[in-house]
Amino acid sequence: MYRKVIEYLKEWKDSPARKPLILQGARQVGKTYSILEFGRICYENVAYFNFETNPRLTETFQEDISPAYLIPLLSRISGQTIVREKTLIVFDEVQLCERALTSLKYFCEDAPEYHIIVAGSLLGVAVNRAKFSFPVGKVDIKTLYPMDMEEFLLAMGEEELVRQIHSCFEADSPLPSALHDAAIRRYREYLVVGGMPECVMQYAQTKDFVLLRHTQDTILTSYLNDMSKYNNLNEIKKTRLTYDSITVQLSKTNTRFQYKLVKKGGRASEFENAIEWLTLSGIAAQVFRVEHIRKPLENYRDTDSFKIYVSDTGLLCAKDDLIAQDVLYMTSELDDFKGGLTENYVNTQLSARGYRTYYWTSGNTAEIDFIIQREGRIIPVEVKSADNTKAKSLKTYMTQFKPDYAVKISTRNFGFENRIKTVPLYAVFCL
Repeated sequence: MYRKVIEYLKEWKDSPARKPLILQGARQVGKTYSILEFGRICYENVAYFNFETNPRLTETFQEDISPAYLIPLLSRISGQTIVREKTLIVFDEVQLCERALTSLKYFCEDAPEYHIIVAGSLLGVAVNRAKFSFPVGKVDIKTLYPMDMEEFLLAMGEEELVRQIHSCFEADSPLPSALHDAAIRRYREYLVVGGMPECVMQYAQTKDFVLLRHTQDTILTSYLNDMSKYNNLNEIKKTRLTYDSITVQLSKTNTRFQYKLVKKGGRASEFENAIEWLTLSGIAAQVFRVEHIRKPLENYRDTDSFKIYVSDTGLLCAKDDLIAQDVLYMTSELDDFKGGLTENYVNTQLSARGYRTYYWTSGNTAEIDFIIQREGRIIPVEVKSADNTKAKSLKTYMTQFKPDYAVKISTRNFGFENRIKTVPLYAVFCL
């Protein structure tokens, strides 16, 4: 299956300023597959090392971690001749060997001619930075997210539909109604399937939602296991409570995160470490409210007001035990959850595109779901789960801040009117 990160990796390979690369992201997002596929395409051979399946590898890094010492050993262990510029060296599940992570500093300083990529699922929470030296400034870092809607469409064999979506997005012209309806159906399939590569491949091959749900449940179980394995003992329960609360929070009219919904009488001091664990692991994302619409937006975020979204809509549906048919047909039983599910979807797509997302409110009178910086401009993004023409909050925002234009995402076809760019839900990847 095609992953956009391959193009980034090709640019990394050819960059004169290339450093060892850390590819991070939540479990099961396709880090290993993407790296090995890149190695197959762009290198003569790949020397692959997995610290989870081969724990004894850690012993190799206990003494000397200089490239001159490591390269001959790694060649022997892998059975691959490691050649400068021609061999891709891969350390997988590197969070299990902090010394291997530290060695990247010396590969950068003393042996930049060796191409090395490391992958890890829980680098933000599993690495003991107090004990081991993280190679700050000596590595490139890239985050891999689940497959976005475009990658999903390509996996479904919809290359021509993707081409037409891009064309209509650029021209602000409607997609032919038959194609628009087909794309909406694919969008709803994506909500159920999500972007985990194993789930996408399984659905493409079988169209079996029962088998798909089993795979999703397995991934969710691995997340719960990680919460126990890579967490302080007194934080495990709090982390699970917080994670379980996300779907409850998204079912509310106001999706702003509330500690009292995690636990009666809950406070920030009790659950802030749990939230940090979930975001650092890549399982969830925290989106803060901005107090002022000024650059840089990061300087004006309100750390006490935020929303939490999960990294994948398929896992969100599985976690809430939603029936696939209810999502595919958006039945009335989901009315309370449609808005939160749609917001979660849009945030995953914007994050995959590299946007840092925020939201804005004006007291209790107006709320804009997302604020992003696009092409140097601050752009408001309004999200609707259906073809809803009312946009009072967007009108309030535009009157107050006079942006160059705004984006409204819904089931409505492409268009541009009154400085509002209408983008169908299936085309968020075009932004």
